Amino acid sequence: MAAVALAADEAALVRRAAEAGLPDAQAMFGQMLLDGNGVAADPAAALGWFVKAAAQQHLMALNMVGRCYDLGWGTTVDKARAAECYRVAAKRGLDWAMYNYATLLALGEGVAEDKAAAIDWLERAAALGNVKAMNFVGSFAEDGWVAPRDMAKAAKCYERAAAGGDFRGCFNHARMLADTGRMDEALHWIGRAGALGNARFVAQVRDWLAACPHAALRSRGPAALAGARAC
Repeated sequence: MAAVALAADEAALVRRAAEAGLPDAQAMFGQMLLDGNGVAADPAAALGWFVKAAAQQHLMALNMVGRCYDLGWGTTVDKARAAECYRVAAKRGLDWAMYNYATLLALGEGVAEDKAAAIDWLERAAALGNVKAMNFVGSFAEDGWVAPRDMAKAAKCYERAAAGGDFRGCFNHARMLADTGRMDEALHWIGRAGALGNARFVAQVRDWLAACPHAALRSRGPAALAGARAC
């Protein structure tokens, strides 16, 4: 109960600062409303605060406006509007916007599909330390999108993404390790993927383990995955 009261008190302080017009507070209060952290979840109100902060050139708030339109948080889905928010914030240097804009470019959602432009933005975001972008660059290299397949580059990107805490990077790094016979290391990263990933992702990894070509992962992988979730 004390933790709940503390969260509510913090939200009240942030709200007062947001109402006073401070863009950082507006973006923070929007996130609290989106997450239901210290206040009742209200995605539509969250979007309103993100818009206020974005109007004051707050780049993460502009990115979050894009997320709301991208995923239908507090509004109807509008991929084109999401892409424009991401594009503007990306051009102003925000790595998360670069990643999100690249994702829409790669999928052709809200913008014309352009994988060459997508990898350019992903490389920029990865250079800024964005681990999700690093993992996505690895996928481009592994799948041979835009340039010929480069498994060494893919492995390096996945390793960097895993070390940075990206759960998909952890899983992809584990796959690469298993393919070179480094099963104990692969199992470690399967465990990390399980500890960091969401429930949907963990279910997908569990299905992959059941059908994967490596006997050691089929037999020991589920325990590594489950053990990590239990910790």
